[in-house]
Amino acid sequence: MKETLSRFLAKTKEAFTPHRPKRSTVIKILTFLLGLCVLFGLSVVIISAAVAGSQKENTLAVGNTPTAKADYIIVFGALVRQDGTLSDMLRDRVETGVRLYKEGAADKILMTGDSENADYDETTAMKEYAVEQGVPKEDIICDPYGLSTYDSVWRAKNVYNIKKAVLVTQEYHIYRALYISEKLGISAVGVSADLDTYRNQFMRDIREIAARAKDFFLVETKGIAKYTQE
Repeated sequence: MKETLSRFLAKTKEAFTPHRPKRSTVIKILTFLLGLCVLFGLSVVIISAAVAGSQKENTLAVGNTPTAKADYIIVFGALVRQDGTLSDMLRDRVETGVRLYKEGAADKILMTGDSENADYDETTAMKEYAVEQGVPKEDIICDPYGLSTYDSVWRAKNVYNIKKAVLVTQEYHIYRALYISEKLGISAVGVSADLDTYRNQFMRDIREIAARAKDFFLVETKGIAKYTQE
């Protein structure tokens, strides 16, 4: 009896003692995980390329103006500095929007960006700059809850009831904005606001690959904006 109990306790201890996995097993697991990462990364790149490629023909180069009139010119927000001045990219977007307005691309401008909190206000800074450039303030609408590209387009369609638009942002970003617009039912053309070269553009291009994939899935899953009212 004592011997049987000892064998039972020994087997029980062995069963609950962690065993170091074999080297071959570890290699198989790591190979599998690496394969998943490669597959995921490749999928993201393919989706990004497909999104951009589908909108090339809807994108106009710097200085061009659409021939057909739109309901709105939509200018997408970007960084506003602590002193309230527009970053170089945002200034170029607003200046492009102002040019298009003066050339008759649309009679109204929608400034969309992050003005969710009182201590940071993209859209008011954008509007003030456009007014300084000669656009009547009554022709500018600010959407303070354009917290992302997807939110901006979703709200343009569902809150401001925009059906036809000219989208203004830098070229690397415009393909995604156009793709979302098409999928959400806005007839849109994009105009590049690349009036200069910008620092750290390579990192923006890398982030944009992931952002296109993210918004592709938001479109497919019929995502909604964080804020659904004015």
